[in-house]
Amino acid sequence: MEREKLAFFNPATGAAFGEIAMSTSEEAEQAVREMRQAFPEWSAKSVQERADILFKLQHVLIERRDEITATLNADCGKSRQDGLIELFLAVDMLAQFRHSAKKWLRRERVSSGLYLFKQCFVEHRPHGVTVVIAPWNYPFTLSLPPVVSALLAGNTVVLKPSEVTAATGVLIEKLFKSVPELSPFVRVVHGDGRVGAALVASHPDYIFMTGSTATGKKIMQSAAESLTPVALELGGKDAMIVLEDADLQAAARWGAWGAFFHSGQTCMAVERVYVVGSKYDEFVKLAVQQAQELKSGYSSELNASFFMGPVTDPRQVKIIDAHLQDAVDKGAKILTGGKREGLFYDPIVLTDVTHDMKIMRDETFGPIMPIVKVQSEEEAIRLANDSAYGLGASVWSRDLRHAKRVADRIEAGSVIFNDSIAQFGVPMLPFGGVKSSGFGRTHGREGLLQFTRPYSFAVGGAPIKVDVATILRENGHYELATAIMGLVFGTTLKQKWETLSQLFRKRKKNKTASEIKAEVAVTK
Repeated sequence: MEREKLAFFNPATGAAFGEIAMSTSEEAEQAVREMRQAFPEWSAKSVQERADILFKLQHVLIERRDEITATLNADCGKSRQDGLIELFLAVDMLAQFRHSAKKWLRRERVSSGLYLFKQCFVEHRPHGVTVVIAPWNYPFTLSLPPVVSALLAGNTVVLKPSEVTAATGVLIEKLFKSVPELSPFVRVVHGDGRVGAALVASHPDYIFMTGSTATGKKIMQSAAESLTPVALELGGKDAMIVLEDADLQAAARWGAWGAFFHSGQTCMAVERVYVVGSKYDEFVKLAVQQAQELKSGYSSELNASFFMGPVTDPRQVKIIDAHLQDAVDKGAKILTGGKREGLFYDPIVLTDVTHDMKIMRDETFGPIMPIVKVQSEEEAIRLANDSAYGLGASVWSRDLRHAKRVADRIEAGSVIFNDSIAQFGVPMLPFGGVKSSGFGRTHGREGLLQFTRPYSFAVGGAPIKVDVATILRENGHYELATAIMGLVFGTTLKQKWETLSQLFRKRKKNKTASEIKAEVAVTK
């Protein structure tokens, strides 16, 4: 029986440029078994040894940069420059994590509290076999960081790239295999949701998934059967709040960048804009100007003049068109753009939008910037939080203290001031969402430590007669234990004194028989 194939199609041209056989469910399960067998060897290596091996991968990535950007260009339709941005982010993260992993993963000594003669420690141990399920919008930079983090932490990894950008997944597999010291500890399986489901059902020790909220919920439900921990980087509906003292030129420029970069196919794209007060008309004018300057197109050359390429997944076009049509049917106005040729859109700016429209409630994942006029920053904050999602947001103001006060009230995993989407490009900043945008983090110390489980242990010295536990538990020491607790932890001087007084009163009352006889004899 002939196996199913994943064809490689260039979304910009429609041309096929290769294929690969889809992995079977049995092969997915076998990959997990192989990585479980390999785990003891990889986890036994020191953090420095793992970092040194990944340094060789870093060398390969830079050596094969043109091959990587060419593959992303053909697989996604994005420009070679945008492909280079993906590679740049992945290499930057890899380099910084290599240098920081030893510090982040080292054993930590913690306070032993009242156990004065104990030493207490926390270690960060790997889960075991980690499954990474990657998306199609940034198939390189959303695959490498979680894989690298898991490996540095001591896990072995099974990666399933998206079937939409299967050529990039094949290339990533080749890159891993080009480092002999690394290839035994990573597997790549290729396929659609059926292969992903087989991986989840194969009882890995940890799952890291980036993708839609709907898919994330399915993975979480399946993982719950075996209580497998998961981290989910899911969809977004990021809000941009433009306050009255904002630099409108900058807000329009970088707001447009955040809305239209990669044709809006970014989980943290600007998908809602709220402009406060009298600045609305001027901002809309500037946003339209910016949108009209951003052209779509395709070229396989190293340098291209266009800003955005096509929509990568043809299925996404139906969602974008449905959101746009729903908005127009309900009264929204298209100020620029709106035409589509194949999978190419020109940037679209919408006004007169309301929160009963799909464009303001559901993730669009396309090049549309809906702009809403609000009467106050209070209304802007309320509407920004009126969403099932909570991935990121941006706040625009010349007064950074003011911007921070507004940002503190926004329900999101990250906020950026006077810029858009750039926070993802900072390797040391944890990135992730709240609400329906998922949980778990990529990047930063938190992004590495999530691929570990805390292991704690305490060390006692030579046996001694006096110990906190024996003092507290010894018969007749209830009042003494109470006094110790009050003295150490009492929240007021009165509370501390009352517990001590109770001890003194009890001791005076509980005189021994010999003490009483002695007092009587003295009296006589």
